[in-house]
Amino acid sequence: MAGVQDKIAIVTGGADGMGAATSRLFAERGASVIITDVKEDAGKALAAELGGQAVFKKLNVASEAEWIDVVAFAMEKFGRIDALVNNAGIIHFCDIENMAEADFDRVLAVNVKGPFLGMKHVGKVMKKAGKGAIVNISSIDGYRGPNALGAYVASKWAIRGLTKTAAAEYGPYGVRVNSVHPGGVNTQMGNPMNKGANTVDEDYTLVPLQRVGAPREIGEASVFLCGDEASYITGAELLVDGGWKSAMYHPGMPGYPPAR
Repeated sequence: MAGVQDKIAIVTGGADGMGAATSRLFAERGASVIITDVKEDAGKALAAELGGQAVFKKLNVASEAEWIDVVAFAMEKFGRIDALVNNAGIIHFCDIENMAEADFDRVLAVNVKGPFLGMKHVGKVMKKAGKGAIVNISSIDGYRGPNALGAYVASKWAIRGLTKTAAAEYGPYGVRVNSVHPGGVNTQMGNPMNKGANTVDEDYTLVPLQRVGAPREIGEASVFLCGDEASYITGAELLVDGGWKSAMYHPGMPGYPPAR
């Protein structure tokens, strides 16, 4: 099972949360990872922790100039790019009526424009090489429309569609593009109150697995899709949500179990 051994990967938003977990997994599985983020201190610390398997490069994903610089850096240092995980993302809570235009634009700039620019510039390198894998992190909110999350939901639905188009355009050149759709994840974004593991699980009693997801569990999905074992998977949507979308328990209905 070759997996991602000896591959060169870029992870955006890789300094903490799901991005850090994904970066660690790439390194553990024998890949070299370029950790990118706007959080320089955290990114450099993680790269130092991972040793020779990792290097940090500052990147604002909404900047085309910085994407060009990151790709040039990767090619100069490693000579190729085998995998890209477009993980960087932000969230903004506000109803549509009261949302400022600047806040809406900021969410879409990071969550949609960022992956677009990554696919545009990394895709060129992969296309020329005739191989590569790109994973775009969407969300369970790319399937639904919870209130007060209009900008975030719009961005995550957009990633689903953008992934399909990219899969069609890059597929003939041996480049695969897939999306991963996490449910609740125990990160700063998913658990902003920093509740303890048992306490935050109480918020997920209606989800079949009845617990929040761990960042590493999302990273496992991304690393799998970037690996050789996923060589015939492209244009797919992989839900990593504890069964949230496909089935939910309802209190009072037959078969509803007690919360663990």
